[in-house]
This record gives sequence, C-alpha cells and structure tokens, in this order.
Amino acid sequence: FSKLEAAAKEMRASTGGEFFAVAADVRDPKQVQAAVDAHIAHYGRLDILVNGAAGNFLSLSQHLSFNAFRSVIEIDLIGTFNTTKCCFPHLKASKGSIINVSATLPYNGQVFQSHACAAKAGVDALSLVWANEWGPLGIRSNCIAPGPIANTVGMSKLAPDAEVVRVPIGRLGEVRDIEHATLYLASEAAAYVTGQVLIVDGGNWLQPGLENGYPQA
Repeated sequence: FSKLEAAAKEMRASTGGEFFAVAADVRDPKQVQAAVDAHIAHYGRLDILVNGAAGNFLSLSQHLSFNAFRSVIEIDLIGTFNTTKCCFPHLKASKGSIINVSATLPYNGQVFQSHACAAKAGVDALSLVWANEWGPLGIRSNCIAPGPIANTVGMSKLAPDAEVVRVPIGRLGEVRDIEHATLYLASEAAAYVTGQVLIVDGGNWLQPGLENGYPQA
C-alpha cells in the first residue's frame, strides 16, 4: 500500500487531481470486492475500469514450471475477470467503460512468452464477450495492446536491448502514447467504439516474433 499511496501523492502534486489508493490482490475476489466497495464509499460511482495488473518473465515452455504458468494466468486473466465482475453492477449503473490492457505477444506467437500469450489472448477474448453481452446495458469494453514502451519496468526486464529498427515508426513507445490511447477509449470520442483491440506499438507487432533471438533447447 505504501507504494500506491506514494504514487497517489505524486499524481496529486503533478496534476492537482484527487487520487484514492486502495491495495488488493486481483487473484483474490474478496480483496477485489473490498477495494471496489471502498471506492464506491469514497466516490459514490464508477465510470471507468482499467484492468492493468500483469506478471511476466522470460522462459521457454519446456522450462516453465506448472506453478509459474498458473501464476501469470491468475494475475493477468483471472485477475481481469475478478475485477470486472466485482465492478459490473456499478458499471451497469453508470453505463461505464472497461479498458483491458492486453499485449501484442499472442499475435505472432512470441517465443519465451507462452504464459503471457495465453493470458493476454484470454483477456482479448473476455473483452470481446463483454462488448457483446453488456453493450445492450450501455457498457463499452475495449483492449489496449501496448508494444515496447521505453523506460518501463517491463522493458527493462523483458527486452533491455530492444532495437528501434524493429519498429516501423522508428522509435520505442512512450508512456504518453498509452495515456493518449486510454483517454481516447475512455472519452466521448470513442462513444461508438466497443469490442476493439487498439494496438499501440508503432507497427512493431508486424515484425517477426523472435525479439529475443531464436530459442535454444
């Protein structure tokens, strides 16, 4: 919680906005429900849900333990379901918007990433189902699939030597690129947009999937 509150304090100082931090393990529905209840008690409503919890690391499938595979599925995929289910009554009431943070990894079968590919492919599928099921209730459901974003923890761990030459636009992404995509999907500008996966990667996913070299046994 201390890290969340520190982040909230930083955002308050930089934007002048209000930020309410509540900690929860997305793998535990009871913790998620408690966090949602705390939010509703504080704000009274919920308009936008961003599902961004994720876990990842590099491993060939044959070296991936059963527990490691399960852990990523539980955080990325089951965590997305748990959080959305707990938020659903409030999103229904507000005719709100769901934005799921996915990834481009499964689109080209990224090596060393079977766990994350499976999880994020599931997130994409859930998002499409929710767009179908809940569109009549006024709820929009979309995904953002980021590509390589510079100066992030994920990039430092997974691809510290990422080559800009692999990105057709000619640069790595910036956090602001994802901010803009999120603001678009959450805003009235996207009022008629649902069931979409918005890839924000400068065209990087169009390149071959061997970003970490050809796998060795």
